[in-house]
Amino acid sequence: MKTSLAALLTATLAASVFVSGAAHAAALDQFKAFVSGTKSAKGEFTQQQVRKSANSKATPASSGSFVFARPGKFIWNYQKPYEQLLQADGDQLYIYDKDLNQVTIKKLGNALGSSPAAILFGSNDLEKNFTLSEAGTRDGLEWLNAVPKARDTTFEQISIGLRDGTPQAMELKDTFGQTSVLKFTNFQRNPSLGAQQFKFEIPKGADVINN
Repeated sequence: MKTSLAALLTATLAASVFVSGAAHAAALDQFKAFVSGTKSAKGEFTQQQVRKSANSKATPASSGSFVFARPGKFIWNYQKPYEQLLQADGDQLYIYDKDLNQVTIKKLGNALGSSPAAILFGSNDLEKNFTLSEAGTRDGLEWLNAVPKARDTTFEQISIGLRDGTPQAMELKDTFGQTSVLKFTNFQRNPSLGAQQFKFEIPKGADVINN
């Protein structure tokens, strides 16, 4: 379970939206306004995989907090049901498993690209990597679909639900037919962040794996 969650967020690097106007503006308008007007954000999240059928076993929900500064800097902190930290400083991605006291280091490079994380944490040039389209209204949110243009991504489609110019939810459909749902709360745009906010310190005694 830990590996899959880490892989999900490693793959999940991308965008959020602010709009200073109509609460029911089209999702694409809200999204593009958010991307251009939001340089950083922080908040809380829950994450759960949707059951394929009524007979499928439900996976436990994960929850935690996040902070990001575009492009490519973020802290994604799983707090329940276990602790795991994913942190990027713009150059490298650090995955820290507290139970194992193990840090895996990956080169960030083009990892954001066509991944979901590019939507929350990437650059403003989303249409270079995604085909964006309106997806209507559902559950009180305005939705848009983002389909990766790259063929080597593990995700078929990313759906983003917005209200009042703020992302409330993301649905991630992978190439294996599974869907993961992220819901955001206490979303704050452009908070004041310290200069060293995203500098990762290797915990004392931790095993380090470079990938």
